[in-house]
Amino acid sequence: MTLAPDMRRAIVESVEQGFADQLAYTQKLVSFPSVRGAEHTVQDFTFRELHRRGFVMDRFPMDQEAIERHPGGSPWSEQHSTAPIVVGIHYPREEKGRSLILQSHLDVVPTGPESMWQHGPYGGEIVGDWMYGRGSGDMKAGAAANVFALDALRRIGLQPAATVYVQSVVEEESTGNGALMTHLRGYKADAVLIPEPEDEKLVRANAGVIWFQVEVRGLPVHVREMGAGANAIDAAYRVVGELRKLEQDWNHRKANYEHFKDDPHPINLNIGKIEGGDWASSVPCWCRIDCRIAIYPGVDAASAAREISERVANFARQDPFLSNMPPKVTFNGFHTEGYVLKPGSEAEQVLANAHEAAVGKPLETLTTPAYLDTRVYALYDQIPALCYGPVSRNIHGFDECVSISSVKRITTAMALFIAEWCGTEPLVGA
Repeated sequence: MTLAPDMRRAIVESVEQGFADQLAYTQKLVSFPSVRGAEHTVQDFTFRELHRRGFVMDRFPMDQEAIERHPGGSPWSEQHSTAPIVVGIHYPREEKGRSLILQSHLDVVPTGPESMWQHGPYGGEIVGDWMYGRGSGDMKAGAAANVFALDALRRIGLQPAATVYVQSVVEEESTGNGALMTHLRGYKADAVLIPEPEDEKLVRANAGVIWFQVEVRGLPVHVREMGAGANAIDAAYRVVGELRKLEQDWNHRKANYEHFKDDPHPINLNIGKIEGGDWASSVPCWCRIDCRIAIYPGVDAASAAREISERVANFARQDPFLSNMPPKVTFNGFHTEGYVLKPGSEAEQVLANAHEAAVGKPLETLTTPAYLDTRVYALYDQIPALCYGPVSRNIHGFDECVSISSVKRITTAMALFIAEWCGTEPLVGA
């Protein structure tokens, strides 16, 4: 059912009326330094805000055993967050429309040296059209949009005529287990919308991601006898060289994957962390590198992991030192597959209509070689999984920021989408 012009105008105006409060709410979210393992307070804040709005609340921990049993679960580690998952549930008086999940994640990546930020990483400072801060784009502006798109309907005396789940998860930046836990908890709907910072476009295809660690051992000696020892850091560099060849091989396979074949470099290997050695004048006897690599949609994460392990093992057998001291490969984070959003769903068409009404131009699609929580719903619920959100800059970098005007546009589009997808009914008590 297409929205009547009067209702569309009322929703657009309502988003505008609440936007100052939305910005303040977003700044509050940004103020929480919610890096991995420290998301409890921002999740508590979200719980209170949803409860205050009248949602039926659910707050629950992640179930390690259930996650590890599921094929989409990523390995558990000591660094895994213990923060709870928060879900606010809206139930209509009468279920007439189509149900919806609105999801966001509130975990963020570390800031790096704060001296290299021009704007405080947790300040939410606004300069011109941009709000700065870690997580402002990825994806606390989207988390706020989930709440305020529904607030816009409430402000004009309406509520969705279908069940809506507002889900706030963690572990999106490291395992994807938070979104998977909502699936394991039993939350399911006719569609899901996740407002990640995607430049006001809809994600058509998304890569899977694997995290792994390679540990190399060496033979320590005094540096004066360096030739008698074996430098684990030097050996790790050789392993990195072989992993770069693996990355190149996987990129050569892009012709087999429709949505990635025109990307100049869809498979990115990142050596994200390296540590090793104990003393500058001792030949180092250990080195660990932490790596991230993408995989194409349709590629099984377990088979990709086997290929990584085999590649490192085969290389080690040909290396004079590593053949006697083989590296150890451990998979310690993301172990997730990608997905392709099939075109033509009614949910996509409804979003396209809402986007054009809010933004004034047709909805475009894009392919991203990054992880997205939408994979859970696309792969395991097999529902339309829509990832669509605002324009941002420098996510995971210094001076991350999100466009304020873009946030207003996508919030408007989301409110229009909810009204058309779920239908509306008079607000309880209105």
